[in-house]
Amino acid sequence: MRVSSVLEGLSHALDMTEGHPRGHAVRSCLIGMRLGAAIGLDPRDRTDLLYSLLLKGAGCSSNASVVFDLFGGNDQKAKRAVWLRDWRRVPAQIAYACKYIGRGGSIAARLRKAGKLAVVGPRGTGEKIFTVRCERGARIAQMLGLSDNVAAAVRTMDEHWDGGGYPYGIRGHAAPMLGRIVGLAQVMEIFWAQGGPQAALAIARERRGRWFDPDLVDALLSAGRTDSFWAGLANARIDQDVTRDVPPDLEVAMDDARLDLIADAFALIIDAKSSFTFDHSRRVTGYALAINERLGSQAVDAVRLRRAALLHDIGKLTVPNSVLDKPGKLDQREWSVIRRHPAYTQSILERVPAFSDFAADAAHHHEWIDGGGYALGLSGKYLSTTARIVAVADVVDALTADRPYRKGLPPDRVHGIIEDDAGTHLDPACVGACSPDMIARTAAADEAEREVA
Repeated sequence: MRVSSVLEGLSHALDMTEGHPRGHAVRSCLIGMRLGAAIGLDPRDRTDLLYSLLLKGAGCSSNASVVFDLFGGNDQKAKRAVWLRDWRRVPAQIAYACKYIGRGGSIAARLRKAGKLAVVGPRGTGEKIFTVRCERGARIAQMLGLSDNVAAAVRTMDEHWDGGGYPYGIRGHAAPMLGRIVGLAQVMEIFWAQGGPQAALAIARERRGRWFDPDLVDALLSAGRTDSFWAGLANARIDQDVTRDVPPDLEVAMDDARLDLIADAFALIIDAKSSFTFDHSRRVTGYALAINERLGSQAVDAVRLRRAALLHDIGKLTVPNSVLDKPGKLDQREWSVIRRHPAYTQSILERVPAFSDFAADAAHHHEWIDGGGYALGLSGKYLSTTARIVAVADVVDALTADRPYRKGLPPDRVHGIIEDDAGTHLDPACVGACSPDMIARTAAADEAEREVA
């Protein structure tokens, strides 16, 4: 198994967080790798480029709440729309603002948002959005033990050749080559999806010397004249289209320890989506492992359980922050969005060879013993022990954590609520493994671990 195959599957979650169609990162990867080959990158640089392109969206969830706070409306649609305009030009800024500031809100609410943005200014707005995205993405790359070149590429992928990009206004060759390739490749994929190769090449010509390295654009224009450069983008896959250009011995070694690092890293990405779910996946994992320890002969493999718990909410990356961060009750349409996230969890994890065997277990955390849960309405006989444990752990954390509409509940109150749901919503044995003392101890241990970290 190759690290790239794991990151490829998980990149689909990052695509949707940014408002892109699924497969955006993989298609960007194919464009970037073909461009790297055209300019003669050596094998080690091509390996680092591969990881940089697959992880370019690793910081995307961390600015979702910022985008929602600044613009309102659907943060994913607002993010996607940024790339479809030359947002450095004033007319494009005005057109974007008219369409997306406070979208769906009242005139008064839209005017308040516009006033707030006017105070921050275009440069300040860009820094708020791109700094957290690029820096968090670079830290994720470092957390996975990837090279400094990968972290630097992710950090600088939104810089522009003339210094007008973000987050630091780096100019020309001061930005690393891999970052310049990622920046060009991601925009090319977006415009290829809009209008094919000619639309992508037209944008490259238009932004040559401003957004993009002129030499890279010239190489792209030369290579992109051939149909083969764009071939296979619609159904691009890393294993069939890219990894043959990356020698296996140059890839980072894959083992159980690295799989755990990837699960930990993506749990951070998931929880960064909203301040109200920050550290949720890690806390659920703590409760799940504590329940499992008390189940005796019914206990499941702890390693597998830990990974399933860490990644159970990866489908929630598809939910707009206008829903996640809403302070009041959700309406019917918003609830339908929430109820779809477990299905996304399953479909994303099924794409990852190392995680596919627990994809269903992770995705069933909102199913009930009596069949009244979601997204599939499965009854208890179809739910594994792992799924039952994660379901109880998820409810415990949901009740103990602060939410937009209420403060967290004390352990004894939480215990009373889950006891009332035992046998209908939740598995009685898993509920029996919880006690107010266990909940309090697990929460205290997690808090101590967080402070140390």
